[in-house]
Amino acid sequence: MVTRKIITAIAIGLVMLLTFTACGSSSTGTPASTQSPSTQPSSTDAASKLSGDLTYWAMWNETEPQAEVIKAAIDEFKTANPGVTVKVQWNGRDIRKTLKAALDSGQVIDIFENDPGWINKNLGLNYVLKLDDYLSKTYATTDGKAFKDTIIPALSTWISSFSKDQGVYYVPNQAYSVGIFYGKDAFEKAKIDKAPQTWDEFLAVCDKLKAAGFAPITVDDAYMELLMGQYLGMEKGEAWVSQLMQDKTGEMWGDPAVLQFAKAYEELYTKGYISKNAGGNKYPAGQQELGLGKAAMYLNGSWLPNEIASTTGPDFKWGAFSFPNVPNGTEANTAMTFGANSYAISKNCKSPDAAFELISYIVCKKTQGAFSDKAASMPVTLDTNWPAALADVKPLFEGASKNLAWACNLGDGGDFTPIALAEFTKLVSGGVTADKFVSDMKAAAKRK
Repeated sequence: MVTRKIITAIAIGLVMLLTFTACGSSSTGTPASTQSPSTQPSSTDAASKLSGDLTYWAMWNETEPQAEVIKAAIDEFKTANPGVTVKVQWNGRDIRKTLKAALDSGQVIDIFENDPGWINKNLGLNYVLKLDDYLSKTYATTDGKAFKDTIIPALSTWISSFSKDQGVYYVPNQAYSVGIFYGKDAFEKAKIDKAPQTWDEFLAVCDKLKAAGFAPITVDDAYMELLMGQYLGMEKGEAWVSQLMQDKTGEMWGDPAVLQFAKAYEELYTKGYISKNAGGNKYPAGQQELGLGKAAMYLNGSWLPNEIASTTGPDFKWGAFSFPNVPNGTEANTAMTFGANSYAISKNCKSPDAAFELISYIVCKKTQGAFSDKAASMPVTLDTNWPAALADVKPLFEGASKNLAWACNLGDGGDFTPIALAEFTKLVSGGVTADKFVSDMKAAAKRK
């Protein structure tokens, strides 16, 4: 997701035990698997005959660990496919600022990557190639399976949702999920032996953490919307949150659910359970509080351990749990936000076969494992190792009953969303009471 929702990775200092071989063929064109020649994927011979020039726009900076993994996969691809050239432009997160204009001007871009929701909203399906036929084929990297059968099913279902039954246009790469991440040492010091499942249990955990000398929960401006949207979404559902943010009468803000939400966060502030710096924290100040051991919990994405690895060091013990069930809530805490950055092939690509073959070298078990080891990211392929820092996330992800929108659609308010977030920031920092928050929001909605 992610502007600021997108992973901004910093290497966590884990060292690879083996030199990267990516996940494709060896220099002789033989897949890196234990299959006998008679059972090799049928596309191996075709792959060696591929030709063309590919330009790939990456959403990573060349100095990031993700780039190191991608480079190794590309090198392996080029060894197996000497007739194909690959040019990479390392755009970093600024790719969102320039991609559409570049495509509209006719600049050659064969493969690009970003959050599929962002691509849909800012480009649309008319910019990208339908991939169904490619997904049904086997490749030198898929161990004899159809490509689609190597992807975690939940992500396959998720990626299909962006095309409204018109087919599949994206390939997921490096998954993410949202949850409450915490330092296990802080929990141990506070004598907390299990993660909370309900809001009351969450409050009890906060009380123990405060007594042990920690700010129980921190936040900063980049992720304030998660803290607000997640509670409202758990309470009334993401569709209701979308309607609330678009309400121009102010009446929906008078719903008792809004007051319950506001009083819940007012209590967190008055009891000292939210960092005293929350109101003024500018990204990445909140996550640094957690990384330095000053705060214990932070509602964030699974990229968090990697982002602050240089602060925590490799020995930091990470834990994670789902946002707790709230009183009178309509969503269970098995509902979670998850997704993946994804690859798309431009509809104007002159060598789409070669383009998808290259993608298959990046989105496969071995390379996804390398992302896990080098960038602490969640894999998108089945039977792939997960980073140790995200061990607690794996069962949450595998047990997810529903995929919630980012911040449960809080962003659907458009220009009104920043107004709501500014008022919420006051609430969590003691600037307004719960009752004042409700009255202010009712008035603000009417002024839209």
